[in-house]
Amino acid sequence: MGEVAAIVAQKVGETGSPPSCPRAAPAADPAPHPPAPGRGNALRWASALLIAALVAIINLLLWRVFNPPLTAPDVPSRVAGLAYNGFQRWQSPLSQRFPSDAALADDLQRLAGLTTRLRTYSASELPMLPELAAQAGLRLSAGVWLDSRRPNNEREIAAIIDAVPRHPGIERVIAGNESQLRGVLAPSELYGYLDRLRAALPVPVSTAEPWHVWLRQPALVDHVDFITVHLLPYWEGLPVELAVDYALQRLRELRQRFPGKPVVIGEIGWPSHGDRVAAAEATPAAQAGFVRAFLERAARLDVDYYLLEAVDQPWKRATEGAVGAHWGLLDAARQIKFAFTGPLQADPFWPGKALVSSTLGLLAILPWLIVFSPMRLAGRISFALSLQAVLSFAVLLATAFLADYLRPLDLVPLALLLPALAMIAAILLVQAFEFAELFWPGSLRHQAALRPLPAGAPAPFVSIHLACCNEPPAMVIATIDRLLALDWPAFEVLVVDNNTGDPALWQPVQAHVNARLAAARRAAPTTSPGPGLRFLHLPRWPGYKAGALNVALAQSDPRAEWVAVVDADYLVKPGWLRALGGHFADPTVAVVQSPQAHRDWAGSRLRRMMNWEYDGFFRIGMHHRQERDAAIQHGTMTLIRAAALRGVGGWDAGSVCEDTELGLRLLRQGLRVVYVDEVLGTGLVPSDFAAYQRQRRRWAQGAMQILRRHRAALLGRSRLRLAQRYHFVAGWLPWLGDALHLAFSVVAIGWTLGVLSAPQVFGLPTPLFVAPLVAFIGLRLLLMPLLYSRRVPCRVADIAGAALAGMALSHSIARGVIAGLVGRRAVFHVTRKGPVDRAGDTRPGRRPGAFASVREETALMTGLLACIAAIGVHTAAASSVPVVWLQVALGMQALPYAAALVCAWLSRAEQRR
Repeated sequence: MGEVAAIVAQKVGETGSPPSCPRAAPAADPAPHPPAPGRGNALRWASALLIAALVAIINLLLWRVFNPPLTAPDVPSRVAGLAYNGFQRWQSPLSQRFPSDAALADDLQRLAGLTTRLRTYSASELPMLPELAAQAGLRLSAGVWLDSRRPNNEREIAAIIDAVPRHPGIERVIAGNESQLRGVLAPSELYGYLDRLRAALPVPVSTAEPWHVWLRQPALVDHVDFITVHLLPYWEGLPVELAVDYALQRLRELRQRFPGKPVVIGEIGWPSHGDRVAAAEATPAAQAGFVRAFLERAARLDVDYYLLEAVDQPWKRATEGAVGAHWGLLDAARQIKFAFTGPLQADPFWPGKALVSSTLGLLAILPWLIVFSPMRLAGRISFALSLQAVLSFAVLLATAFLADYLRPLDLVPLALLLPALAMIAAILLVQAFEFAELFWPGSLRHQAALRPLPAGAPAPFVSIHLACCNEPPAMVIATIDRLLALDWPAFEVLVVDNNTGDPALWQPVQAHVNARLAAARRAAPTTSPGPGLRFLHLPRWPGYKAGALNVALAQSDPRAEWVAVVDADYLVKPGWLRALGGHFADPTVAVVQSPQAHRDWAGSRLRRMMNWEYDGFFRIGMHHRQERDAAIQHGTMTLIRAAALRGVGGWDAGSVCEDTELGLRLLRQGLRVVYVDEVLGTGLVPSDFAAYQRQRRRWAQGAMQILRRHRAALLGRSRLRLAQRYHFVAGWLPWLGDALHLAFSVVAIGWTLGVLSAPQVFGLPTPLFVAPLVAFIGLRLLLMPLLYSRRVPCRVADIAGAALAGMALSHSIARGVIAGLVGRRAVFHVTRKGPVDRAGDTRPGRRPGAFASVREETALMTGLLACIAAIGVHTAAASSVPVVWLQVALGMQALPYAAALVCAWLSRAEQRR
């Protein structure tokens, strides 16, 4: 009993921690005086409403800050001319789906309020257009589409020759649109077409090309009556602030080079959405600013022009990329995009988005604040802000999709992207909730402490089960001796060695057990009988560790009321059973779990990192789960009510995480798992990084097995409470996030290769789509060290080491998650522990080199770094924000793989020493 008293009084754990890192005592249950029910409800509602309103106001203010009013010159709403294509949202000349006469007439009546002149592109596709334009009072610069299809060219020429005499509203003809730029006609062919039209028509004839084509092909000027030039600074990568000056400078160059020819700007404009081209950004504010600045200058300089274009044309995505759909003054629904006077808005729709996001925030935050009103104020505000940020970004992302004229084909990648983004949001909120509850002391109110058996209470018989497989004999023997030294009057120890093929590993353990039994028999005549001790060797036995534990359960003494399980490397304190036994006075308690702590790690840098990485879960995650009676059972340092264990059918022999699976089955019966954060035994960390990886991969695969097998109970009707379901699903979301990280890494490498090899198909991702990934990785790197600084008693260097070790496991976890989700057959790899020999193993025989376990991480890191370098070289001449975002995202994606290489190097260095 002296050992128990010392544990309860001093709360000291033998973890091997240096004196500078004492283990903190568990949080005590607060005992405030509760307010009267009516007053308490009123205060809870009032505080929730106040916080929710504060967050909504902050959200609205942030929307306002990021969308400041912009200045631009006021201009008349009527323009000199508009380039016009009449296709509706789902129509396209590429699919031969054309607008009806009624739709064209409606368009033209609408456009008559903006201009008196239109420029068209084809004479044969819409033969009714000149008549409808005349009815709307509009004059035309009629287009003739010329390309490599000779019969189509003849059809176009015949149509315009027929139309001009019949429609006086056609004042000019523009035959060919960038045919020299696109290389679809030889210069001589174009000259022939132009000469024929000039001879046949009584109106001026021209062709349209960018400014540099006219300068490069001056002979073209001799075959036109006027020059039609396209001035589109966006495609040349100019920032919008310089674009108007640049366009007008090019116009002056043409006039100076060809002083005898009138120059008409056939296309000038700026897109409102789409990919960035160097410094040219396609945004609503950029489009409005460019158009208004140009109109102001054009009016002063008496420039003849046609703005590109009247109405957005979604079909142009197929030929010009996403940006091709967004050049219109009106969107595809025929709504004006911006005002011609007054301040501009960076996002003209931001007030509506802000209102929607704030409303969603109130609806989500208010109930959460009411339910979690006991949480510290700072924690509640922290999570409320996090939830509002996620919802605001969701609104921003959703509206970006809606503005992009998605095609049915676009729904395929969207169907993959949206669940991934939803998963990122869920993981971030799960971690934000954990942070909010645990970072500020005082929010935890249901933590368990040591609870010895009451004085004078009978001590139940305990059956202690020790399963081992291919373990170092000296380690197992030390564990057995510590168990036999327990301060408990009635217990037995069953050692079950399963599937150990090498007699040199299991026979010394058997010999030690026999020696202890012989010594006990010799001492029996003069002393009371000691604890029972049995050794079972199972050469070929199914069911992994669970199979061995089921054998031990079947062989247990019928008197056993509790079953205790320890791993083969654990040295328990003599007072273990006495310190926790009092919890079983509650008949609903099925399991009492103490932490999985470690020893002998202080002299090794890698083992030190592993120790503190393990410790974080037991100091953070398990406290979070204990608050809502959802603690995870672990396969060591665990006490189980024998009747409950037998009542659920024992251990699941098909699971590689039999301990956690058992705990969930017990919770499904309405029983409880109690976690007491007090070190009552210590084990060994894995012997090297490869063993560490395999262990975590097995845990991840086992977790997914559990989710698949128990999904009906977790998501459907069962006795599990909502909070318990939450912790078992949400608790493994970060591991699903590691699988998502792997998927994003592979996609990022593939997409970057696409950007480099086929830029016309693969555009640079916009910051809006890269931001969730950067936030996902960045916040995971930030929140856990902050929690460590508050919850785990270690130094800053140890926090960094734990973060590095945890990050290095990302790929191993991802592989385990994927294997578990697809139902791949699980293999229970025993974790190597104990001293490492010169070959780097804990047992006889050699194994692959230290870097063999990180081959895949090396390949992924190399691929990501190569993509960063290639993107940098490919875009060296452009200062592009998407390029920077993409490189940052690729760099952050590479961090876990780099961490794995660092840990493998440390492991190898320590093996050599």
